[in-house]
Amino acid sequence: MAEHEARKIRVTLLGGDTGGDTHGDTHGEVREVPAGIRAEEVMGSITSDQPPVAAKIDGNVVDVYTPLQEDCTLEPVLVGSVEGLEVLRHTTAHVMAQAVSRLFRKVEFAIGPVIEDGFYYDFDLADSFTPDDFPKIEEEMRKIALEDLPVHRIEMSKEEAQDLLRSQGAKFKSEVVRDSGDTVISFYRQGEYTDLCRGPHLPRTGMLRSFRLLKIAGAYWRGDERREMLQRIYATAFFDQEQLDEYLALREEAKKRDHRKIGKELDLFSFQPEAPGMAFWHPKGAVLYQQVTDYLRSKLNSAGYEWVQTPMILNESLWRESGHWEHYRDNMFFTEIDEGSFAVKPMNCPGATRVYRHGMRSYRDLPLRLAEFGLVHRNEKSGVFGGLFRVRAFVIDDAHIFCTPDQIQGEVSELIDLIFEVYRDFQFDHFRVELSTRPAKSIGSPEMWERAEGALRSALEFKNVDFDVSPGEGAFYGPKIDFHVRDALKRMWQCGTIQIDFSMPDRFDLDYIGEDGNKHRPVMIHRAIYGSVERFLGILIEHHAGAFPTWLSPEQVRLIPVSEEKQKTYTEKVLSTLKDSSIRAVADRRPLKVGKQIREAQLAKVPYMLVLGPKEEEAGTVSVRRRDGGDVGPMDLGKFREALQKEIDSKSAQLEVGGAGEGRKGGS
Repeated sequence: MAEHEARKIRVTLLGGDTGGDTHGDTHGEVREVPAGIRAEEVMGSITSDQPPVAAKIDGNVVDVYTPLQEDCTLEPVLVGSVEGLEVLRHTTAHVMAQAVSRLFRKVEFAIGPVIEDGFYYDFDLADSFTPDDFPKIEEEMRKIALEDLPVHRIEMSKEEAQDLLRSQGAKFKSEVVRDSGDTVISFYRQGEYTDLCRGPHLPRTGMLRSFRLLKIAGAYWRGDERREMLQRIYATAFFDQEQLDEYLALREEAKKRDHRKIGKELDLFSFQPEAPGMAFWHPKGAVLYQQVTDYLRSKLNSAGYEWVQTPMILNESLWRESGHWEHYRDNMFFTEIDEGSFAVKPMNCPGATRVYRHGMRSYRDLPLRLAEFGLVHRNEKSGVFGGLFRVRAFVIDDAHIFCTPDQIQGEVSELIDLIFEVYRDFQFDHFRVELSTRPAKSIGSPEMWERAEGALRSALEFKNVDFDVSPGEGAFYGPKIDFHVRDALKRMWQCGTIQIDFSMPDRFDLDYIGEDGNKHRPVMIHRAIYGSVERFLGILIEHHAGAFPTWLSPEQVRLIPVSEEKQKTYTEKVLSTLKDSSIRAVADRRPLKVGKQIREAQLAKVPYMLVLGPKEEEAGTVSVRRRDGGDVGPMDLGKFREALQKEIDSKSAQLEVGGAGEGRKGGS
């Protein structure tokens, strides 16, 4: 015992210069401490304003009471950090399950993971949850928090864990342990409640702050419709009430902005039983779809891309050769042609390789940038459909760039500029970028990976792009950069990606003749900016709440004649003038009151309304109103057309009109 106590380890302290009052900047300080000392004892000297919620040992998040046994780095996980919020939500999930166990009979617990906006827990019980149960569950959770129960980690062998779970009749947890590759199994106990869990957790339930139960859903055990149907409660938690209130307010706004609701109101698209999970685009929606694709097509034309179109159905042998058979077979649609097995493509890349290898390629041909708006199909289960966000048929704005290894960094740098330019034109201003590196299972030499990762990192640094690194999260065939956009409701959406691929050029034996006259393997860069066009449109609809920038709006101007009969000739003249400039204008010829027509145009999110009466006809003007209620007043028809065309061409958010700031500015 004395020998153990005498052993010392070296701990490098990190994070002492972040958050609140500290005992000075200890970042990077190395201390000698007794082996076996708890992390919280060491961290207590660098975080005095509030206790850490967890610890990071060599970058891994663990409980604060974890003993330090070897030389390591140690960093406190603080309130307000991303990791801290995950730990809080993880513990709140256990507290919710504990409250359910106190209130309901014969409850069996399945799983309760943290998800993007909170957490959920799956239960199997005789009673059926309803939203009316939420207040009493939340009240019991508050009681558990006030009890300030210590949260203990318990470890045992896999055999001991199975014996314990079998004695409890916990078949779901027992199945999880059975399928686990771990030899040591961990449980967490708070009061009378014990739950199988990897952790980490808060040290005490009294650290819980603000939480809310959100909704109930059904969920098959392990996502298998052949297994038990469980009851899932979704919830969220934050460290303070203000954050929770903001989240709940944004959640209510999200309901109003639901793209399925707006799509129906604006007559953009629908889903029909004859084609489950496949969108039918109505005339206005098709215009929106065309604007989004035509816009990117123009960008790519200027960037030196060449366009290809590859077949939708390809022989099964190609999918075996590409590797998709192994990884995507369960999500593919199959058919038989001439007694041969074919598959509807779930991805476009194998087709691009066929275009590349049709003929000999030289280093002078590279980089070769092949773009395709490729329609793909994936056999998603009907239970996961989510409007445009999860469908069976969608278009990917794919590009496959074939280049030499020396060209990777330059190509990636140009792609970064292009991606940010596109997002800003759609009025996304906040981004998150992730660089994902080599996973444990991968192909390609270490030198190739090092070179590719270095090229991606150098391109990001050269462009002064802030980015996070996700170690080991790259694809098996190469590293990648993922681009996330933040919408008006502060939600992050992963859209764009740049992926380096060493696999397909090898699988398909692609080559080019180098300057030395010998054959060399090209590098294949997979690139998407929107990702799925359908999903991107769903994001756009919710981001703008259907009030699209004028350049995107299916209907840009609505003409409202005071008298359809008396202003018929002038209405036709105005309509013709606007259409001659490719402005999407429609005349409302219904015999309704002008006020009602204006209101309906505003509800239809039409950017501009032109009221045409006898005064406007006599003066050759139009009376301009905005959908936000702004009354610009009379404008010369030619000046209005010129100003509107300028707004459309510049993709600005607001029409600039009037000789001296006439009208008012406001978000469309």
